[in-house]
Amino acid sequence: MSQQQVQHYLAVREDWLAARQEEILDPAQPIIDPHHHLWDRPGWRYLNDEFLADLKSGHNVKATVYVQARSMHRAAGPEALKPVGETEFVTGIAAMFASGIYGDIAANAGIVGYADLTLGDAVQPVLEVHIAAAGGRFRGIRHIATWDPDPAMLNSAYTPAEDMMDSSAFRAGFAALGRNGLSFDAWIYFHQIPRLASLARAFPEIPIVLDHCGGILGIGPYAGKRNEVFATWSRNMAELAQCPNVMVKLGGLGMRLPGFGLEAGAIAPSSEELAQHWRPWMERCIELFGTQRCMFESNFPVDKGGYGYAVGWNAFKRIAAGATAEEKADLFWRNAARFYRLTQFL
Repeated sequence: MSQQQVQHYLAVREDWLAARQEEILDPAQPIIDPHHHLWDRPGWRYLNDEFLADLKSGHNVKATVYVQARSMHRAAGPEALKPVGETEFVTGIAAMFASGIYGDIAANAGIVGYADLTLGDAVQPVLEVHIAAAGGRFRGIRHIATWDPDPAMLNSAYTPAEDMMDSSAFRAGFAALGRNGLSFDAWIYFHQIPRLASLARAFPEIPIVLDHCGGILGIGPYAGKRNEVFATWSRNMAELAQCPNVMVKLGGLGMRLPGFGLEAGAIAPSSEELAQHWRPWMERCIELFGTQRCMFESNFPVDKGGYGYAVGWNAFKRIAAGATAEEKADLFWRNAARFYRLTQFL
């Protein structure tokens, strides 16, 4: 893993996580986790054993949605089709869970893959192969667009141009999502949100979900500027909220990027600590988008460097404690099922 990637991801320390144990809050609350990854990388394995240990740590997780992470791309063949290997891989895992031998969790019930949307119209055959490979589970594309003027803030695995989402080539490829009934997962930084709003206005028929609370930054050039970042982020999110085709995932704050620094504790943070730091951001999202356009997400195993799975969902439940039963249903499972068209749960 490169130094730039280390900047984003905190190392997973199992002993540090295990030292924090909590009683599960509201254990009957159904959950669809709409954002997780699976991979086998040097020094970092998150496959069935690790995944199951988290899913069965006490919360009532009914289903999950897999989101692209450059995992298991094909080693050979046309470059544009190599990411289909990831869809094939996750579909196999989904079939394993569908067998029932791991219980009744519908893991990878929805799959979000990667296709290079800058291919324009030429992305169509790539989308068709993804759809065919997924056994009815393919739901959308994530083409990561995170960009910042400071190179240290960039992940070396993704090198989008600053104006990628504005380009005619990207937008031609984006239009193909609409023709194929697919959605778009947007992973960008907070100062890029106006560009996403422009994209959403240009394609009001295409469902978009903004990942990780909108890319909050609190390290590097943004360290010590929490209030300034919040003000800009909040203003940008208010603009985006005017686009009815956009939802927001509430999560992704266990990465190093937001700069909360909770990884420095002697043991992993409690759900009370997490909720205290996350609440201003997540409550603002809910205020702007409403409970019908927000969904809690784990972003595991990326966020696992910052807190445990069970503790993280406890923190979400603390943040949503004042919501009605219907609002909680939206936040914890129903919006995920609606957005990713998991009709078996609706």
